[in-house]
Order: sequence, then C-alpha cells, then structure tokens
Amino acid sequence: MSTQTTEPPRGTAAGTAGPAPAARAGARRTERAKDWARRAPLLPALVFLVIVTQLPFVATVVISFTRWNALAPDNRGFAAFDNYRAVFTDPAMRSSVGTTVLLTVTVVLVSLLLGLGLALLLDRSFRGRGIVRTLLITPFLVVPVASALLWKHALYNASYGLLNGVLTWIWRLFGSDSPPQPDWMTDSPLAAVEVSLIWQWTPFMMLILLAGLQSRAGDAIEAARMDGASAFDVFRYLTLPHLRRYLELAALLGTVYVVQNFDAVFTITSGGLGTANLPYTIYQTFYQAHDYGRASAQGVVVVLCSLVVATFALRTVSSLLREEVTR
Repeated sequence: MSTQTTEPPRGTAAGTAGPAPAARAGARRTERAKDWARRAPLLPALVFLVIVTQLPFVATVVISFTRWNALAPDNRGFAAFDNYRAVFTDPAMRSSVGTTVLLTVTVVLVSLLLGLGLALLLDRSFRGRGIVRTLLITPFLVVPVASALLWKHALYNASYGLLNGVLTWIWRLFGSDSPPQPDWMTDSPLAAVEVSLIWQWTPFMMLILLAGLQSRAGDAIEAARMDGASAFDVFRYLTLPHLRRYLELAALLGTVYVVQNFDAVFTITSGGLGTANLPYTIYQTFYQAHDYGRASAQGVVVVLCSLVVATFALRTVSSLLREEVTR
C-alpha cells in the first residue's frame, strides 16, 4: 500500500506562510524610510546645535579636570578633582553663592509682585491700554548693558544723576540749599544692582501673568460676581489659584536668567562692595587670575545648578500645555 504526498494548494496557510514575513519586513523598511524623510531636514539644525552648545560644554568639563594656569605655564597637567575641591572650599566662591541667592530671590520676588499688579491693571479695559502696554514692555527690550549704563550714569550718579537731581529740586521747594546727595552705588551697592534688574525683569513677569489672566474662564468670574463676591474674593479664590502655574513658571524662568546675570554687576559696581555673584566670580577667576581649570570647574557647577532649576521650569511648562490641551 503506497502513500502519496500531495502539495498544499496555493492560497492555503502553508502556501502563504513564506511571503508574509517578507511583506512585514518591507512595510517596516518603508516606515523607517518615511521617518528618516521627516527627520532629515532637522538633521543639520541638530548637528549645528550639538557643535555650538554640547561640544564647548564637553571641552569645559575636560578642562575642569586639568591644572591649567596661564601664569604658571610649566605646571600643567591632570588635576583630578582638585579644582572642584577648591571651588567648594573657596571663601570667595561661598560669598558669591550667598550674594547670588540674595540677589536672585529679591529680584524675582519683587518683580513677580510688581508684574502681578501691572498685569491686573492691563487686564482691565481703559483708553490707551495699548500704549501703556507698549511702554511697560520697553524695559525688557533694552540691551542689558545699555540698561545698566542708564542706571549707573543717568540715575545713580552722585553729581548729575536724576535721583539726586530730584532730591535737590524737592529740597529747594522748601527753601533748603543743602539737599542730601547720597552716592547710591557706594552706600547701597547691592540694592542698586537689584533695582536695575527689577526694572528690567518686571515686564517679563507681567507678560507671563497677563497671559494667565486672559486665559481665565469668564463665566466663572461672572457667576461669582452675580453671587455677591467682592473683587478681593474673586482674586483670592479664583484668580490666584488659576495663576499658580503661571507664577511658578515666571519665578523659575526668572531665576534661571537672573542667576546668570553678569552685565548689571560688571557695569554698575564691577563686582565690588559685596556684589560679586557667581558669573562675576567666574570672570575674575578666568580673566584676572587666569586659572582656566578652576574657572571651568566653577562654570560646570553653575551650569549643573541651573539645569536643576530649568528642569522644574520645563515640567511647569509641560503641565501648563497639558492643561490647555485638555480644555
């Protein structure tokens, strides 16, 4: 009795088992090709970004582990963590950290309060609101060095500054010929730097908070007013909770930028009288002491601290975007 084997007919599962994986592989290759076609135009920008931002930072990290002082060219080599130990034990560095924290906290908090007040003002309808808004935004558009020079010479100068001129005019109104003429940059150096930065960063806070105010639900506010809620109650129970994310975002972004401020300290006080912050201390280490290894270590530490704050800022932005999408 003989057994005969018959080939499976075409079109059955056995007959089509072979071409199916090849079809799936071809589909995957096609999908990958489409992905690369979408990403290829962004590749030059990515390469440029890596070259401009990441390679210099990698070079800074490498230099931070070297012993490199231009005043001692023969004493150059690998220093391991000596530069970082010097950064954390340097009294000038610790002093600059305290100055940076005080400067940043003062500028950010005062700018937030003033920006909130101005945002509440601009959220109302009144004649000339567009002109007022443009004028209030102008300080943020001024070049930082020009802003610092404006405050140093046009306002703070003890001989011809506007502040002492106003004091002279007021005293003469009351018949006095000996008005006070304080030297603002010498008597209150840190406050002088803080006021100039507050003037520059208040518009930034105002813009963020104004965007938050204009995204409020108008029907909820109208219902609260119809129920007899006062303006303070509306602000406390509706507006302020709604602005919480925007206040956090403004504070975090302002902290990132103010921590890195160099122009105002360098221009107004030249880092003297206890106003040297972290960027100015790095400048002194690099350009005055010519200690490139220690200056690089200081820069790496500052960048890492800034990244921590920037991470919280990015999370806040992401949460705001998710809230807007879910509305």
